[in-house]
Amino acid sequence: MPPPQVNKPMSEMTMKEKAGTLDVPLNFLGQDYQELLKSCITNRMRFVDDRFPPDSSSIDPNNKLGLDMSQIQWLRPSKIVADPQFIVKGVSRFDYSQGSFLGNCWFLASVGTLTFQKDVLYQVMPEGQSFGKDYAGIFHFRFWRFGKWIDVVIDDKLPTIKGDLIFVHSKTSNEFWPALLEKAYAKVCGSYSDMDAGVVSEALLDFTGGIHVRFELEKPPLDLWSLMDRAAKCKALMACGTYPGKTSANTELPNGIVQGHAYSVTGIFKVTWQGAPVRLVRVLNPWGKREWTGAWCDKSSMWNKVSESERTKCWSLANDGEFWMSMEDFSKNFEEVDICCFTPDFLDNSSKCSWKTVRYNGSWEAGKTAGGCLNHKESFWTNPQFRVTIEKLDEECSSSQCPENVLVSLLQIHEDRYRSRVKNCSIGFCVFAIPPEMKDERFPASFFSRRRTVAESEAFVNARHVMKFFKLEPGEYLIVPTTFKPNECAKFMLSIFSKSESHRKSRKPEMTYV
Repeated sequence: MPPPQVNKPMSEMTMKEKAGTLDVPLNFLGQDYQELLKSCITNRMRFVDDRFPPDSSSIDPNNKLGLDMSQIQWLRPSKIVADPQFIVKGVSRFDYSQGSFLGNCWFLASVGTLTFQKDVLYQVMPEGQSFGKDYAGIFHFRFWRFGKWIDVVIDDKLPTIKGDLIFVHSKTSNEFWPALLEKAYAKVCGSYSDMDAGVVSEALLDFTGGIHVRFELEKPPLDLWSLMDRAAKCKALMACGTYPGKTSANTELPNGIVQGHAYSVTGIFKVTWQGAPVRLVRVLNPWGKREWTGAWCDKSSMWNKVSESERTKCWSLANDGEFWMSMEDFSKNFEEVDICCFTPDFLDNSSKCSWKTVRYNGSWEAGKTAGGCLNHKESFWTNPQFRVTIEKLDEECSSSQCPENVLVSLLQIHEDRYRSRVKNCSIGFCVFAIPPEMKDERFPASFFSRRRTVAESEAFVNARHVMKFFKLEPGEYLIVPTTFKPNECAKFMLSIFSKSESHRKSRKPEMTYV
């Protein structure tokens, strides 16, 4: 059997291999926005995208949505309204509502939280685009896909029925950034129908290229509210999901919560009620309606016993899908919360701590590096192996509110453009302690047969991405990413985040978005 490949961190790649950064994104499907825009202006024509044509193949090539394609017209915004605008009075989470034909709440919940973080928003939605000067019917957006930033070009023809948009639509009739952003993401996924059903962490990662942390609310961290508060101040994107229904998805419960549904987390705030602090979380339904009706809802009498200054900051009676609830009710009614940020520094309440990051690209190849999980002892050792050193921390950093000091993220890299055709392998990873005297570059089968793991991912899951947050003592460790079965082929990106001491000057935290 040939020796497995040696994997190098991305930091050691050549300049050519670094193509796909945010500063120099790859042109999706080979389309260069600037060249196409210049050509359209020179030839006095409006762009029509032959790579995502305005026909049924871009909406629903396999007829999953059950739409009558004969009723659909692709119209440019100028044919829908008299005065189309890309953005009207700034970008807001209240600008849009989910369409009724497509179950992409996971995507739109991510868009809702994106609107708060303007730095992140404008790396996804480059500024300077409009229906005014140099308008040529062409727009572009940027997404992070499997380790690379891509620039996605679209025309502005949108699917309508009787002049109305059939997918996401703006509450301000002449504002079109939500519909154009959704179209660009649909193009990346293969079609609009390829966006049907998903997990919110997928879009959060595609908007940031950062670190994704998921917390299961059945057993949340000791002080999850404070962690979410710090995440908001660190410009993180946050969203959450409800438990699936027993009979069907999207069933509305008597308390207003929709089962099997994704929501944006849009605010973290603390109020004083009857002399005691109450920790609140604000949540947005991407439908733009259907709100929580329990304690701290819009019409709750509990707001009457909150100071006027606190009410002014956060209370609203608008029927817009957004509502407040206590941290306790939030944890009871939602299954998980997903947080995505550029670094995991928000996990600590100490300015003495920061996090180091290293990322690797690798692959599982049949007969070479696809050894399967630990159940397959004869081949497990052939999986890719990654060595990491965990530092000893000073007392303040090691005793922070976050005892965990390592976060491992494993992401499958897919090459099939069509999202619905992607078949995820069941993936996971194992972590082994390396004795100080062992200097091996590769560890044989005998090493694993004599040792138990010190940490590992949860049960192998058929998912694009898995992560685990845990504590390791100072020393050297070996991380082995695997598929569940041997000889399953896939590419992957392994990200290892480890806590380290920081000597940065502490900054006064920014105001939590409310």
